[in-house]
Amino acid sequence: MSRSGFRAPVLLTGAGREGQVGEVVARTLAERGATLLLVDRGEDQARNRAAALTNAGHRAFPFGCDLADASAVTDLGNRIRREHGDALSALVHVAGGFAMTGSLSDSDVETWHRMFTINSTTAFLVTRTFLPFLRSGQGSIVYFASEAALPGARIGSIAAYAAAKAGVVTLMHAVAQLERSNGVRANAIAPTSIRTAANVQSMGENVRYVEREEVAAAVAYLCSDEASAVTGQVIALS
Repeated sequence: MSRSGFRAPVLLTGAGREGQVGEVVARTLAERGATLLLVDRGEDQARNRAAALTNAGHRAFPFGCDLADASAVTDLGNRIRREHGDALSALVHVAGGFAMTGSLSDSDVETWHRMFTINSTTAFLVTRTFLPFLRSGQGSIVYFASEAALPGARIGSIAAYAAAKAGVVTLMHAVAQLERSNGVRANAIAPTSIRTAANVQSMGENVRYVEREEVAAAVAYLCSDEASAVTGQVIALS
């Protein structure tokens, strides 16, 4: 990496609203010198995150994209190549979502498909499009999995979410195995509930949360040269 910490831009999906984990991950990476390419389904949200960072003296550029749409992700890759070059130092895939499914006998197939679409499919499409950028930049991919995807997790009422996040972990392992010789590392973090505005609103304060800053520190480490020997790993945060 360069003296600023990153040779090329960092692409972060799921930039999100104020109070969500993407906000702190973006700020932490920016403070370590990254030029950020912030992607969110709503470009207004990405623009707000980029404006906050720019006002603080950092470099950040917003992009709107439906990451579940293969053509849209391809178009995003083409636009980023035109505007920011063909190399990335890191891809941090925060985008995803959660839903309860209840017991399998009472669950619906729409929720199952939606969990896989917003978690596994988005991870696959973003990875497929931006792997050439990461090869050029000798970069790192950090996926957001979940403790629900780890052995022993209590998943009876969240089977669709857990299965989708397990798919993200499997994708990470495949990338780590296939791309190490190309200079690309891939890892995943697997947090328990993160203290976000949405989680606190729905679950209250009497919960053991992982702080957003703790998540951001783990992501920044995995993106850094300090983790140059780390690939194919799932980092549990609890």
